[in-house]
Amino acid sequence: MLSKILSFGLVGIEGFPVQIETDMVGGVPGVEIVGLGDTSVKEAKDRVKSAIRNSALEYPVKHYTINLAPADVKKEGPMYDLGIAIGILSASEQIKTKDYKGYIFIGELSLDGSIKKVKGVLPMLISAREAGYKQVIIPKENAEEARFIDGLTVYALSSLKETVDFLNNENEQPLQPLEIKSFSEVASANVNTLDFENVKGQAQAKRALEIAAAGGHNVLMVGPPGSGKSMLAKCFSGILPDLTFEEALEVTKIHSVAGELDLKKGIITTRPFRSPHHTTTAVSMTGGGNKSKPGEVSMAHNGVLFLDEFPEYSKQMIETLRQPLEDGIITVSRLNQTVTYPCNFTLIASMNPCPCGYYGSRDHECKCSPVQIHKYLSRISGPIMDRIDIQVEVDNITYAELNSAEKEECSAKIKQRVDRARQVQLERFKGEKNYANAKMSVPQMKKFCHLSPECVSLMEMAFNNLKLSARAHDKILKVARTIADLEGSAEIQPQHIAEAISYRGLDRKYWSI
Repeated sequence: MLSKILSFGLVGIEGFPVQIETDMVGGVPGVEIVGLGDTSVKEAKDRVKSAIRNSALEYPVKHYTINLAPADVKKEGPMYDLGIAIGILSASEQIKTKDYKGYIFIGELSLDGSIKKVKGVLPMLISAREAGYKQVIIPKENAEEARFIDGLTVYALSSLKETVDFLNNENEQPLQPLEIKSFSEVASANVNTLDFENVKGQAQAKRALEIAAAGGHNVLMVGPPGSGKSMLAKCFSGILPDLTFEEALEVTKIHSVAGELDLKKGIITTRPFRSPHHTTTAVSMTGGGNKSKPGEVSMAHNGVLFLDEFPEYSKQMIETLRQPLEDGIITVSRLNQTVTYPCNFTLIASMNPCPCGYYGSRDHECKCSPVQIHKYLSRISGPIMDRIDIQVEVDNITYAELNSAEKEECSAKIKQRVDRARQVQLERFKGEKNYANAKMSVPQMKKFCHLSPECVSLMEMAFNNLKLSARAHDKILKVARTIADLEGSAEIQPQHIAEAISYRGLDRKYWSI
């Protein structure tokens, strides 16, 4: 007898329907699974067999041919176990109703028949809703991430036996679908134990980070050891705008696929802050491997990627950041498939100006030779520097600054200004895909970055004197637009251009050696 059951698979963060066709015939007992499944899919036959028998259900001694369609798309993971089991039970007529044909079945089976959690439930449910499906059965452990997807009737069940009883209408009490939660019920502000009020001095660096948060700009901080670069970067999360529901879903999809989602919360409510060690590989940074997992750049989507001691990362790894920084997406190619992940992040990088760390310091003498300094700085190439909007120097503070009784401005006040500026941008780009000035396209720049003759003259002088590239020219305009937004100015003024230009000064100070 033939049965057809619907499940869902994943390619990157996009789900696709998988029809599980089960044909039960006589002959030599056995199970053959076809349809381009990986090892975990092939092993499903053993898990399903034990799960059915340990659930007090009959496993007929027959020959089963199980096809996962479409057969030309790679199937990975154990999420098809539940659908395969239901297919076998349907083919052997142990499921008495035909209602199950309207359900999608997602879940891994344990040998005792319990349904275990799987990765990527949220993106699968979103894709199922977009494809017009209405009813889904998922593992109980994945219930929380399903509560934020309306338009679907989702049942979170704990065992194969419970699922069969539900389909046969034999449960002692009727099972209820999951209640939908509102994102506003669980959304929280960016929680950060580090606050800018605890950072003494460094007014220029704080100003630069405020501009970066308001416009989504990338920042490079250069300074000697102990000047507070890492602490400034860690305080940065506290002034970022709160996640919108759409942004939260994008982030949660990636973390769900990667298996890093907190299943008790079910959704990411704060912007990610990723800080990989400098020994990380290019594959770990950009994504890939046997299962095309998302890398650090994608895990930092809609958040922050902090790279401390920037030149200590391998040159290959640093160069892989070119395309993600420019396009906001990363494409991972494998033998049988190509996967694209979003990676619209803010890069915060910090570094010493030389191997000993004291080149250009006002307090310490540098012991490095010009050759050593040049070799160290050349690890950061011109194309990477071109993609960084703001460069800021961070020097050691004085004893008087460290022990000053004057209270520093707290992150909450800075965030208020950032939120106002970001709200202006949301209105500006209403109906567009980008949310911040840093991602403006060329047509948008022409529309929203109108310059007066005085501003044009200032930009021309900077372009010629600093030998800027076209990309660096555009970066300055975008930063100037953000500075104007912070000040509530509808038009970019000369002082905004001048301040934006000042954040390109480290090119000549350090990289012209």
